[in-house]
Amino acid sequence: MATTYFTKQSDISRSWLVVDAQDVVVGRLATNLAMFLMGKHKPTYSPHIDNGDYVVVINAEKVKLTGNKWDEKLYRKHTGYVKGVRTRTAKEMLEKKPSEIIRLAVRGMLPKNMHLARRQLMKLKIYTGDKHPHAVQNPKAVKIEGRTGKVTG
Repeated sequence: MATTYFTKQSDISRSWLVVDAQDVVVGRLATNLAMFLMGKHKPTYSPHIDNGDYVVVINAEKVKLTGNKWDEKLYRKHTGYVKGVRTRTAKEMLEKKPSEIIRLAVRGMLPKNMHLARRQLMKLKIYTGDKHPHAVQNPKAVKIEGRTGKVTG
């Protein structure tokens, strides 16, 4: 009789990855970041356990959107009050909070189990510019190509 292997919390090993977001399409970047955060690139992947890696994203302000999405894509939030819908375009979002564009795209691609998704999203560190404070962890550089989304490194 064959047995099924389940990953245990003691078997999980996490590494740190650095991804440069310069000239990468947001959707292609987000799918790869979600894959790293969930641990789907590892042979020990289990959908009910958080065994993904920590991901550091640099140059968040230099991402790309295809077509006219800079002017047409809308980010909405509700304050909780009557008529409290606040809307921003992607261009306004890039000026005020460039890291939120990536964070919201990745959040939509994580599992809908909020406890698991919240733990996975906490491992995502997004920075504008080239510098990040995680050099002590010796992160491994991962390159995502802009148009194809191919991962190397």
